[in-house]
Amino acid sequence: MQRGLDLIRVLADGDYHSGEAIARRLGISRTAVWKALAKAAGQLDLVVERVPGRGYRLAVPLQLLEPERILRALPAAAAARLGRLEVLQQIDSTNLRLLAEAAAGAPAGSVCLAERQTAGRGRRGRTWVSPFAANLYLSVLWRYPAGPAALGGVSLAAGVTVAAVLHRLGLIEVGLKWPNDLLWRGRKLGGLLLEVAGEAQGPSHLVVGLGVNLRMEADQGHAIDQPWVDLYQALDGRPPDRNVLAAALIDALLEMLERFGQVGLSPFLADWERYDRLRGQRVQVQLGDRVIAGEYAGIAPDGALRLDTPAGRLCLHSGEVSLRL
Repeated sequence: MQRGLDLIRVLADGDYHSGEAIARRLGISRTAVWKALAKAAGQLDLVVERVPGRGYRLAVPLQLLEPERILRALPAAAAARLGRLEVLQQIDSTNLRLLAEAAAGAPAGSVCLAERQTAGRGRRGRTWVSPFAANLYLSVLWRYPAGPAALGGVSLAAGVTVAAVLHRLGLIEVGLKWPNDLLWRGRKLGGLLLEVAGEAQGPSHLVVGLGVNLRMEADQGHAIDQPWVDLYQALDGRPPDRNVLAAALIDALLEMLERFGQVGLSPFLADWERYDRLRGQRVQVQLGDRVIAGEYAGIAPDGALRLDTPAGRLCLHSGEVSLRL
């Protein structure tokens, strides 16, 4: 597989490259080039075009992750918070990777990115569609002296943080759906999965997993069970550079995780209201086997969803609740 990945890296610019030039560059035969490309394209769900006299190219260019570029784009404060940075070609799940490393003693500020996830996960056990180099798959580990109970509402703070980064990068209509789905004009752009472990009285550790759709072909997103969008569409074909976006999100999430441990959810509530796109709408909330209808009334100071029903106002917490318009 490594040979195939090396070939895809050569073709990532979207230009034609002759079989002879590729073979010479990688020190293999032209037959080996053809075989390895065919295998890699099949495994990674990529379309490789072959034109006699011109060579090979990817039908859709790729921006591959480069650790050096990400590190150079981080400001000094983020570099100081960063425990370590790992960029993988393929992994089952970046969250699972950091959860295992956390148990083995990995430092706070450890960050894992992957070009592709084979078992990416969303909330409530859903699969997170993770095609190769099409989106951003990112997880961050942070450690706290307190127990998991002290981290209530951190998922909302994480959602606000990511929305603010995307807004600064030009996505004016970015919004949030409780607890931390990222929306653009009602379509899902991304989401977060937060997983915490530790002793009841502390210490604890938290892994924040983030997926953002960057540039995904229609057939790559056929398994997504709701309307979706990517930054390429939302920004009129001018999405941010993938490595620059990764650095901006790492910077913001590391700062947020440190700040949340110091001040909690309260400072993030005003920004949540700013990005909240469902307030005042009629929704259905699925709570286990029950479905409760009502009017979404924003969030409580502790981050709970407030739902106005004929029986009165309910406050519902994350983990068991999903929204359906």
